[in-house]
Amino acid sequence: MALSVSVERVVHATPERVFDLLADPRRHPEIDGSGTVRDAVEGPDRLSPGAVFGMRMKAGATYQMTNTVVEFEEGRRIAWQPRPTKSLAAKAVGGRIWRYELEPVEGGTRVRETWDTSQERLPLLIRPLAGITRRNMAKTLERLEAAVR
Repeated sequence: MALSVSVERVVHATPERVFDLLADPRRHPEIDGSGTVRDAVEGPDRLSPGAVFGMRMKAGATYQMTNTVVEFEEGRRIAWQPRPTKSLAAKAVGGRIWRYELEPVEGGTRVRETWDTSQERLPLLIRPLAGITRRNMAKTLERLEAAVR
């Protein structure tokens, strides 16, 4: 059964400014609330529809993920789907989608981050992570606001 977790926050910046940060994979470690994203290892400086970018990660052990931009609406919506890079796990796990939706509101931008597991290959393995993922997403949005000031 698919699981979707969303967190929202009003960020005191324009949607364009928030989107520009999200579309720059080099800045993802700066906003990551989980502490697992280390640095961009390959890909464009600015994301676009279908762009592929690699990230070095660390959760206990170090590993890499290859992300593909699967949704893109300039200034409004961006989403990517990570899969493990160069490993047997790449065929067995992955598929979740990280989505950011931006809506202009008085005083800034409502940012909704969603962890969408509808395409996850092994959803039962990640279901127990929903609570910690929600907390980490809230931290990400806090860090996002600090980064766009």
